[in-house]
Amino acid sequence: MPRFAVVGHPNRGKSSIVATLSQDDSVAIAKFSGTTRHRLSFPMKVDGRVMYELIDTPGFQRARKALAWMQDEVEKVHDRPEVVKRFVEHWQGSGKFVDECELLQPIIDGAGIIYVVDGSRPYGEEYEAEMEILRWTGQPSMALINPIDNTEYVEEWRAALNQYFKITRVFNAMTVDFYKRTEILNAFGQLQEAWRRPLEQAVNSLEEMRKQQHQQAAQAIVKMVVEMTAFALEKKIPTDADAGEYQPAMETQFFNKLRKLENRGRKNVQEIYQHSHLESREDVIELLDSDLFKLKDWYLWGLDKKQLAAVSAAAGATAGLVVDAAVGGASLMLGAVTGGILGGVGSWFMADTIARQKISGILPLGGKILAFGPVSNRNFPYVLLGRAIYHQQMIAGRPHAQRDQLKLKSVNQSDWLERLGREQRKQLDKLCKNLSNQEKLEQVQGELSDWLFQAVTAIEGTGANTS
Repeated sequence: MPRFAVVGHPNRGKSSIVATLSQDDSVAIAKFSGTTRHRLSFPMKVDGRVMYELIDTPGFQRARKALAWMQDEVEKVHDRPEVVKRFVEHWQGSGKFVDECELLQPIIDGAGIIYVVDGSRPYGEEYEAEMEILRWTGQPSMALINPIDNTEYVEEWRAALNQYFKITRVFNAMTVDFYKRTEILNAFGQLQEAWRRPLEQAVNSLEEMRKQQHQQAAQAIVKMVVEMTAFALEKKIPTDADAGEYQPAMETQFFNKLRKLENRGRKNVQEIYQHSHLESREDVIELLDSDLFKLKDWYLWGLDKKQLAAVSAAAGATAGLVVDAAVGGASLMLGAVTGGILGGVGSWFMADTIARQKISGILPLGGKILAFGPVSNRNFPYVLLGRAIYHQQMIAGRPHAQRDQLKLKSVNQSDWLERLGREQRKQLDKLCKNLSNQEKLEQVQGELSDWLFQAVTAIEGTGANTS
């Protein structure tokens, strides 16, 4: 199994590299140096099988003095790996060169080297001692330039690193995408013949896992959407009670429940992509905040009024055609025309309606059942899907080194609908209509899951970003 020791100067992003390449958001990361005091191993697992292992290490502290000791000990060039080994054996446990011994031990034991530098800081001669020690080990090595704040010194670093390492790559642990991560693994396979096949298998397994994650995320999102579009709140009240008195409280409970369902759905998606420790909040806009049900905000995510009218007009025209067929065309297609007009106009005026309160039943022993919901607005499924796709893309594209709070901005995301092909949009409109009408829900759930899986896969494949 390939093992990689991630080494370098203190506070240069080593732990961030480990977190991103192991897809593990439990790796400790901090802005100050000295967070990693002892080497820690993080296996990259797929279906319980370890594909490769990353070893987070402390930073070099006394590289020049360590190299000077080794230079005094070496006699011939081919003795260098043995001298590095003797260095660790000699100083380990002595209280001196503690960090150097910690980081060199896994390399002596056979781990490959990933040397990390910060491309936003200038190159200096003090790094040469570190790189020389690593070259003395004789182990396969790669250098990663991690531009933490900017890329000002990347080319300066590249020129220096190319003198010590066969492969040098720019790798921003905070922004790198999934495919860039797999490129790094393939590149390392070129350095050690024994690692080539295991790393090719690792990449194949990661790509298959990615596909499964997209499928699971699509299913989780659709399950959430179906639950939210079907949800209705019921309450028993006396027969002679004024239903209007109960509306404010029921409305609040109704919206709170929908908020919880959406948050639970998001949490499920985050766990699918192994971001179980992530906190999220929304910037400015919260879909299910009680004061957000000013529906103009919904047009950021779903259909605008004209689109709503067009969708409903098409549905109304279809219904009208059924009437025309039933009378043998004697209506001269007036059914289709009238149905389309009424559907479109009705949708336009209903666009500002969310959900209604109604009496859903009379109890035999007295009293009645007051119901609130489900959401009657035809835009609701589109809004939920638009927000869910935006969130899924933010999560799927988020490296595990990122520890800042996830911010879902209130920017216009309705262009996800405009990017759909004609047939895709036609299928989506049909499925959303069934959701709004609470028809064929089991069939809708399966078809919409398949549709959404294809959509999110295509978005990632084209490099599109919803942020």
